[in-house]
Amino acid sequence: MELIRRNYQVWIGKVNNLEVDFIVRNNDGFTQYIQVSQTVQDKGTLERELTPLNTIPDHFEKLLITMDYDTGTYNGIKKINAIDWLLNK
Repeated sequence: MELIRRNYQVWIGKVNNLEVDFIVRNNDGFTQYIQVSQTVQDKGTLERELTPLNTIPDHFEKLLITMDYDTGTYNGIKKINAIDWLLNK
């Protein structure tokens, strides 16, 4: 709902047999791929969430949104806290 409130066009995507939670585009054509997980503290969960994004060959922004407090970048994929994302930090 938040993506729609921000006036994004929203799709669910697939790369081979892997699901991308959201593909969004704003009116200016800015495109993002977004994966959402409550936590990725478990290495297997982190890998599961990053794999679909890592297989996408283009260079649009890729986000992993979690409730974890730590942030970082994994091969160009930005991991951000959900509350910070909601507050546009």
